[in-house]
Amino acid sequence: MAAVALREDNAIERPAALLSRAEVLTRYRNLREISRQHHSAVLDFLSKDTIISQARRLGLAQGKTLVLDSMDDLNFAFDLAIHTAPKDRTRAIDRYASAARLAPESDESLTLEAMRRARFSIISFVRRHAVAGLIVKDLFRGIEVWLVDEGLESSLPDGAALATRLFTPEGFAMTAGVLVPLDFELIEYAIADTPQLLRNRREELIDNRRFAEAIYRVALASGLMEQVSYQDAISEAG
Repeated sequence: MAAVALREDNAIERPAALLSRAEVLTRYRNLREISRQHHSAVLDFLSKDTIISQARRLGLAQGKTLVLDSMDDLNFAFDLAIHTAPKDRTRAIDRYASAARLAPESDESLTLEAMRRARFSIISFVRRHAVAGLIVKDLFRGIEVWLVDEGLESSLPDGAALATRLFTPEGFAMTAGVLVPLDFELIEYAIADTPQLLRNRREELIDNRRFAEAIYRVALASGLMEQVSYQDAISEAG
């Protein structure tokens, strides 16, 4: 992926081979914190009815009552409500971007624009990046991506596959929040659970908002997410 044009004092402009691990992780942590702030702010652009409606579609609510095994499960409803919308509706993240007053070319502005372009992806581990993070393959789009994520770097086993949403504020990609460990059987269950997805060609399927919803719903119903824990960044770059 092409790197976003950045200010002259930004170390990430230099080719990855010239960067130190500390430089990459410091930049990553700064952008991760900014993305968390944006994520928190965009929640104000979601109505309670929208969240409950999305939670029901994931099997996380009955009527207007949430039914959760863990509060983390609600992040799947937030992900879909923030980043997707029916064709006749605007996305919450776009409404937030229209209302936000950010300095052009600031890290805050660059990160928000990258978040608006985030794409649901199914990725598999390929190898460790020479500096920091991982090289992963986007299995549906057939491209390799430099992914920086400290939790995944320390815990993702060889051959593992994940569903997540990726955004690229720099020359590296980052996860937008939720993670689902995957195998092809779960993908098949998700498609069978949502028959209208069968009308999509393979290259169209990954961009269909109902595909992400189906993956999340099947993963939650299977109890798979009970095995997943989220790790925050450590305090010092290695």
